[in-house]
Amino acid sequence: MRQSLLALAITLSLATACSPTRPSEPKDNIAGTVRESDEGRAQEETKTEAEVAAAAAGATVAYDDAAVVAAVAPPPPAMPASIYAAKPQPQPARARADGMASNAAPMMAKEMLAAPAAAGYTLAESEPVNTEHYAEHKDNPTQLVSENPVSTFSIDVDTGSYSNVRRMLMAGQRPPADSVRAEEMINYFDYGYAGPATQQTPFRVSTEIAPAPWNSKHELVQIGIQGYSVDKAKIPASNLVFLIDTSGSMESEDKLPLLKRSFSELVKQLRPQDRVSIVVYAGSACLVLPPTPGDQQQTILAALDHLSAGGSTNGGAGIQLAYAMAKQSFISRGVNRVILATDGDFNVGTVDQKALETLIADQRKSGIALTTLGFGTDNYNDAMAEQLADIGNGNHAYIDSINEGRKVLVEELSSTMLTIAADVKIQLEFNPAVVAEYRLIGYENRALRREDFNNDKVDAGEIGAGHDVTALYEITLVGSGGNSVDPLRYGKTDAATNAKGNEIGWLRLRYKQPGADSSQLLQTPLTRTQIAAKASDRMRWATAVAAYADLLRGGKNVGHFGWDQVHALAASVPGTDRWGYRAEFLQLIDRARTITQGDAPVAVSE
Repeated sequence: MRQSLLALAITLSLATACSPTRPSEPKDNIAGTVRESDEGRAQEETKTEAEVAAAAAGATVAYDDAAVVAAVAPPPPAMPASIYAAKPQPQPARARADGMASNAAPMMAKEMLAAPAAAGYTLAESEPVNTEHYAEHKDNPTQLVSENPVSTFSIDVDTGSYSNVRRMLMAGQRPPADSVRAEEMINYFDYGYAGPATQQTPFRVSTEIAPAPWNSKHELVQIGIQGYSVDKAKIPASNLVFLIDTSGSMESEDKLPLLKRSFSELVKQLRPQDRVSIVVYAGSACLVLPPTPGDQQQTILAALDHLSAGGSTNGGAGIQLAYAMAKQSFISRGVNRVILATDGDFNVGTVDQKALETLIADQRKSGIALTTLGFGTDNYNDAMAEQLADIGNGNHAYIDSINEGRKVLVEELSSTMLTIAADVKIQLEFNPAVVAEYRLIGYENRALRREDFNNDKVDAGEIGAGHDVTALYEITLVGSGGNSVDPLRYGKTDAATNAKGNEIGWLRLRYKQPGADSSQLLQTPLTRTQIAAKASDRMRWATAVAAYADLLRGGKNVGHFGWDQVHALAASVPGTDRWGYRAEFLQLIDRARTITQGDAPVAVSE
């Protein structure tokens, strides 16, 4: 009986202290005026460091004795049998104590609504308004090498676009064109590139050149970067802050409930040397769990299990408190990371995306990275989640199922957590004597100016342990007859000297060792002798994914290469498929064919 009362008290204290809609205390109640007790003053004088940090950030601290929480906490919820989280349905009105629905219309409105029905009209039931937001981007244009021979961009290891588009296809929805980022589609898969021989250089570069399947007069250049792998047991001690959105918009099954199950999978991987804090935000920010050793898993799981959704969304306050907690528990030469899990629907406090980006840019200087995990439908702010991760020296993923949660937070734990190379930039200079045109596939929002490549103050992407990154260029060789752009009548007529006639281009990469201020340079030529008559298995797979992304965006760059050809190309690639991701991709191609057949691409952006 006592344990039941303790559990109830703990649940109520967590819910009340962290509630964004917590009512103000009345000055007087039936028992008289509420006054602070001597015991309360004594507790105020013995605040923990965690409480002081939270108070400094303007937040509420809500946690009880860890041992008590662990003792009374119910076990984590069972994992669903379905691979995909169910799409949230419009929620029925909640019954009030007086028997009326809490969202019922006034009586006059009911009488007005009855009139059309009496006249024989049918009123359609209203559906939730879809306010998902995606940053607008246009496909990279075809460039004339004679006019613009140098392409420079930041690497990108994000995968959120792939799983988010999968979620929409599985629900029978046409993905908005702006939700499709080709590089995130391609980088969702592991291509098995050879890794570095030693850890002195954090990654190894592989290149391949072969004909484009949609245009026999064009070639594809594939650049692969493979980071060195680190066993999970050898990852340095981790200081993780779970920053969790518990606002009212997170209530549906594919949001907070799925989030809790996914984070529970990560908690099971923690070690005694790791530390975990949990910060939640709704109308205000709240510290739910102070820094806790990773082997106290029941305590951490109990804190997760008690979370519930309600109220508005003050993400800015949550970010500030999360970084404050990360700094308090900072581990020198360890992994220090904030993991933000949200639908991105910030609506109170700091809501301007540019202001949030500035806040994150200031915080990244402390050596604390930011990972963003997107959840949910209808109001998902992809543009904000993806950009905050880019600026926060982290990565972005979208979790649409418990399987994806395990993939990101368990299978790819080391690459998600441990950064092995920072500010990684790619620059490819094409030889105008050999290459007439080129087009970079994807990376539209990662483009850099030419001079940014040598500027170590310019931020770029990070590579985690075991990460592999792929980039594709479509090129037209001089004399192939495949030119897309007419040459200028009055342009330059002198070609480059034939001294470098075997070189297609010169590839440069810059990166920093984690914590370093100065970058290091790697460079290698791309030559005619590398052109193969047939693409390798890994290149055929990457090409199939690139074509899939292009067709989802309207198919402007792949000619008559359609869904049937994409499916045949992907199906022709042999190899193991341990987790079934490749088999699932073939199914997604079929679903995309059915959903998009005859439809024009739709761009959704603000």
